[in-house]
Amino acid sequence: MRMDIGALDDFLAREFPQVAEEFAIERSDPDGLTLRLDAGPRHLRPGGTVSGPTLFALADVGVYLAILARIGPAALAVTTNCSIDFLRRPEAEAPLRADVRILKLGRRLAVGDALIRSQASEGPVARASLTYSIPPGR
Repeated sequence: MRMDIGALDDFLAREFPQVAEEFAIERSDPDGLTLRLDAGPRHLRPGGTVSGPTLFALADVGVYLAILARIGPAALAVTTNCSIDFLRRPEAEAPLRADVRILKLGRRLAVGDALIRSQASEGPVARASLTYSIPPGR
């Protein structure tokens, strides 16, 4: 592991201050990463459920940080593909957790998945698969 939780938190605060406070890294190890988002009123869509963009952001940031934990700081790694399945309605204002694992880490591409759970639901609320482009010369 090239970056531990403290280094990932510092990186996120420095490079992405606009969203850094939204997320809390609960676990980072060779098997993956767990990222938490405490959904509040600003994350809701009409009908009182957590919005799709909020779930996408949790998955996207989670996979990004899991990649960086393994390769080191690479601010210019970018999402090139994402597929997300919304499985259940996430309850409003309940903590959400994305359990992330890296499926493939190559020189130019990384593929990861995220299983998102809500503290208020029994089963997962979303599943996402993401591919990232890794900049050369990392």
